[in-house]
Amino acid sequence: MGMDRNTIIGFLLIGALLVGMLVINNNSKQSFEKEQKRIADSIAATKPKVDSSLLKADNQKADSMKVAVQTAGAFQDTNVKAQMLTMENDVMKITFNTKGAQPQIAELKKYKKYDSSNVLVQSGGFNKFTYQINTGKGTAETENLIFTAMPVVINADKSQSISFKMADSSGEKEIIHTYTIRPGQYMMDLALNIKGTKELFTQNSINILWQSEAAQIEKDHKYELTQSHIVYVKDGNYDFENAFKTNNKTLDKPVSWLGVKQQFFIAAIVAKNKFESAAFDWKVSSDTTSSYLLRTTASLKVPLQPAAGNTLIPLQFYYGPSDYHVLKQYDNQMEAIVPYGTGIFSFVKYINRYFLLPVFDFLQKHIASMGIVILLITLLIRLITSPILYKSYLSGAKMKVLKPEVDALKAKFTDKTGKMDQQAFSMEQMKLWKTAGVSPLGGCIPAILQIPIFMSLYYFFQSNIGLRGKPFLWATDLSAYDSIYKIPFDIPFYGDHVSLFTLTAVITSMLISIYSMSNMQDNSNPLMKYMPYIFPVLLLGVFNKLPSALTWYYTISNTITLLLQIVIQKYVINHEKILAQINENRKKPQKKSKIAERVEAMQQSQRKLQEMKNKTSKN
Repeated sequence: MGMDRNTIIGFLLIGALLVGMLVINNNSKQSFEKEQKRIADSIAATKPKVDSSLLKADNQKADSMKVAVQTAGAFQDTNVKAQMLTMENDVMKITFNTKGAQPQIAELKKYKKYDSSNVLVQSGGFNKFTYQINTGKGTAETENLIFTAMPVVINADKSQSISFKMADSSGEKEIIHTYTIRPGQYMMDLALNIKGTKELFTQNSINILWQSEAAQIEKDHKYELTQSHIVYVKDGNYDFENAFKTNNKTLDKPVSWLGVKQQFFIAAIVAKNKFESAAFDWKVSSDTTSSYLLRTTASLKVPLQPAAGNTLIPLQFYYGPSDYHVLKQYDNQMEAIVPYGTGIFSFVKYINRYFLLPVFDFLQKHIASMGIVILLITLLIRLITSPILYKSYLSGAKMKVLKPEVDALKAKFTDKTGKMDQQAFSMEQMKLWKTAGVSPLGGCIPAILQIPIFMSLYYFFQSNIGLRGKPFLWATDLSAYDSIYKIPFDIPFYGDHVSLFTLTAVITSMLISIYSMSNMQDNSNPLMKYMPYIFPVLLLGVFNKLPSALTWYYTISNTITLLLQIVIQKYVINHEKILAQINENRKKPQKKSKIAERVEAMQQSQRKLQEMKNKTSKN
């Protein structure tokens, strides 16, 4: 069929139109796909990125849970769900988890944290009490097994008990955890009843894993950490490890109990029949914004009788204050946890326990203000030590009376070049003091005798929980530093706050130093003029972070010391009588002791040797 010109042109136009439509459609499709890809990329960018390591950790956790369920064998009922149950008395509230039949949270009702919430001695997922058992299909940790909870029972002595039971399908193997708390007590009993001991455990022992997280309770994270310890009784002896840095410890002798002691609170596990051994480590949180101070993990070995079919293991948990009176009643050396004296000053704990603490208890029962209680204790201590102080000042007064004669001796044994024969001067000075009846140690010994009292008060005011939360003047808590100004940055060796009680303690200490310098026998040494300022400046950095009870005590003590110095030296000590007594002593025949004779003979021989050397050097 022939086609005319118009038909041909029409087909060509239709073809061109089709080609054009295909090209346009293809470009539009590409643009659409690009736009869709851009939108998809934008949406993907807003979604959280999946961390492959977290996915791996989740997968591992899921795998471990699968293994736990598989190895649990006849002990695990998949239809039972874990639940939280509570039991409480008038001082604490314990929350238990049926998964593992373990205490999860320990809340103290009578104490508050720095943020006014109740103190939680134990909380969070890190805390754990678990051990491994044989299930027939392998081994399983009790923390992964769900126990059946029984109703709380009120006993005849008004104590409360709650039991958690877990048994296999045959009933031949059974584990029961029975927890008991008593009115007014921070110690909780745990009776671990085991049926089928030989089948459940190997090597005739149970390896208990106990984990405890010490949460921050006081306002100063760093200071609370310095006051934290890992405490224990090993082979009948109390000991502790400083917990301000990450470390570990192994105890290969019987352990009665092991605990984590913060500044004022303790979490501990106790074995009435003792743990065979213990190995533990602790990790410190250096981040001051962290919610916890340190985390402790302990492996505790409990011995079992090889032939025992049924076993009862008596354990205890202590969640409570570091209070000497509370801990003393348990008769297991836990009162030693209260640091009333440590290291070379461990002996001062007896002064604190049997003198200061009874006085403190008596005063706080009759006086509402804890600051006034500290004032009265300081006055009492100063009254008791005043005879020692008087002897010290009397010795200083005698030295002052003899100062002109000592100066004359210096001039006598000093040559034209200004060089003094120190050995000859010392011998003559000793003779002078001897004839005058003056002891060179008269001022030192009384000062040394005051050191134990000084250190006992230092430990007492720093460790006594009775001061915690008690306000006085501008200080809101005498167990923590007082702050009148918050510095926007941290000053090395000083801190980020200004403590007014620290300033008063430092100023009064400086006044004592200045006054003592003015009464010194010899202040010709140019370095001595700076001494009144060096020690107080050092105190400024040390005291600024200490509890305000301590700095208030030092303020009072320094003020009393300064007043006593002025009164005794100006109004009590009679310098004319002292001079008359010295002159009277000189008239008495002097008897030398054998030691004095030996010292004098030694000094004379040394002097002769020195003279011979001098002659030899001249020749």
